[in-house]
Amino acid sequence: MRLLGNLIWFIFGGVILALGWLLAGIICCITIIGIPIGLRAFKLAGLALWPFGREVVYGGGSGRFILNIIWIILGGLILSLSHISCGLLFCITIVGIPFGLQHFKLAKLALMPFGASVVRS
Repeated sequence: MRLLGNLIWFIFGGVILALGWLLAGIICCITIIGIPIGLRAFKLAGLALWPFGREVVYGGGSGRFILNIIWIILGGLILSLSHISCGLLFCITIVGIPFGLQHFKLAKLALMPFGASVVRS
């Protein structure tokens, strides 16, 4: 079921979403200061490409908390809200619910990517 979900996701927008995150990561990695943000964008690109069968696990740490606050201020909130709105639109139909849930997973990671790990479930 993961393979089928990932293939449908890939065909109907996952590749475009992943390319957007990849481009954002490359742009952020141009400067030395933006490298941590770029690496998180690469993490989001990987999850956006194949979200089914993967989970987001969070670890603690005060430094990560500060980085997440900066991330939220600089655009993480807008990115998260866009994934939430897409997830709500997908959840209107029964067929779209699994895809909506994947957008909610991406919204959680887009809101607070520092300290998060993407693991296979």
